[in-house]
This record gives sequence, structure tokens and C-alpha cells, in this order.
Amino acid sequence: MDTIKSFGGKGVLTSSEHLTGTDRVAEVARKLSSEIIVNVQGDEPLIKGHVIDQAIRPLMRDENLSMSSLMTKIEEVKNWLNPHIVKVVVDKNGFALYFSRSPIPFPRDLHIDQLESHPFGTKRPLPKRIFKHIGVYVFRRKFLLRFSKMKPTPLEKLEKLEQLRALENGYRIKLIAVDYEPLCVDTPEDLQKIRTFLSDTP
Repeated sequence: MDTIKSFGGKGVLTSSEHLTGTDRVAEVARKLSSEIIVNVQGDEPLIKGHVIDQAIRPLMRDENLSMSSLMTKIEEVKNWLNPHIVKVVVDKNGFALYFSRSPIPFPRDLHIDQLESHPFGTKRPLPKRIFKHIGVYVFRRKFLLRFSKMKPTPLEKLEKLEQLRALENGYRIKLIAVDYEPLCVDTPEDLQKIRTFLSDTP
């Protein structure tokens, strides 16, 4: 809390009972009047402001949208196979069809054991439209409060991905493709990379 205050921010301690970060953000949103609420997940500590702006724009432009997020191309097979990296498949209009920790979309005739050493582009073994989800969610406040009252859904509990709650209840999520590779923190090794990066940054 002191760190937040030191740069002029306002911190809020939320209930320890929440199962997801989105539910935690919803608790704070109940006390706010802002129409649009942004949830930057804790595993995205170095995400840039201009990238967050890109996630917000769809809701600013289309009042019928309730939720948006970000995605970026996966460039290496090892990341496509990594269960700590969430993949997303979208339709032709950029709306999410599914999020998964598994490698999706998966070509029927592909053999994983032939891929692990090949980055995309070497032999082009995978489709071009393979995306990683970036942990930034933008909500309309009314939808966020409604979302937080929904019970966790079967796929959400299976994949441990809260955004699936929205899809399973029939809501659309607009995904914006960005040319940005965030440094995420999903493992102790990732945390060490972040610490090294920060210590080397003037």
C-alpha cells in the first residue's frame, strides 16, 4: 500500500475469499462510478500503457461491447506447447472462440515430437493464426458486476481461466492483436527474469 501511495495511487485491500482476480476487481468496481474498468493481471507487471490503451479502444468505439482483451502472435513452438502460456482462438471478426492452456488450434496431421526444436517460419509447420492471450481485461462496469455474480463454470474450473466464464454464459470477448511481447510472471524462473530485467534497467 505504501508503494502505491508513493506514486500517487490509491490502493484498496479486497476480501481474501475471492477465487479470481476479476472477482477481486469487481469488489472495487462496486465503489466506483467509472463506466469502463481495466483489470491488469498481476502476472503482467511490465505491460506498457499504450498497450493497455489498445485494449480499451473497442469499448470506447462500440457501446454494445461488454468485454475486451489482448493477444499477440506466438513465434516459437515451445511457447505454443507451454501450458503456462494461454492460447486463444478467434473468429474472423476478432471475437474469442476459446481460450486454453493446450496448443490450439491444433492441425490434425501434425506431430508434436517433430516440432519442439523448430521455431515458426523455419519450415512453417503451424498455422499463422496462433495467438497468446495477454492478461489484460477491459469491462463495462455493469457487465463486470454481473460477471462476478455468475458461478464458476465447468471449463473455467478445468482450465483455471476465468474468462471462460464469460464465453460459457454466452457473452462475447473482443480480442485485439498487438505487436508486443510482455514479460510475464507464471513461474519462479519468470520471476527471476523480471528481477534481472529490472536490475539492469536504469
